[in-house]
Amino acid sequence: MITLYTIGFTKKSAEQFFTLLKKNKVKKLVDVRISNGSQLAGFAKGRDLEFFTRELLHIPYEHILDFATPKELLDKWHSQEVTWTQYEAVYLAALKERDILRKYGIKQFDCACFLCTEETPEQCHRRLLAEYMQHHSTEEVRIVHLT
Repeated sequence: MITLYTIGFTKKSAEQFFTLLKKNKVKKLVDVRISNGSQLAGFAKGRDLEFFTRELLHIPYEHILDFATPKELLDKWHSQEVTWTQYEAVYLAALKERDILRKYGIKQFDCACFLCTEETPEQCHRRLLAEYMQHHSTEEVRIVHLT
């Protein structure tokens, strides 16, 4: 069985965030944001996360743009030009077009955690990504959302 974790950093302190990863024995942090360098991200800027995961948890950090929401879709979502249902359809089509399972496989993500901004997974592409992998994998996949 493969376990995929997801986490959002919004409304979490660094202590809460890294404790959740450590407590759940996450083996790799995978950043699925299109942009990971915003000053608004606080401790969750990509370069800082790479340092913190290495030094605090002794695990790798990876930023995978193929897992990110297409910029045009993200802009439309933020400006409320698309519904969540439309967002889901476009994002899932992008994953299919990018052929992520063939390109990356799923086994390398066992006990990895997909990171994004949203506090909860309900309207976040990290949930859609994990569910896409679950539904299109030949492996049995369990999804755990860390909140």
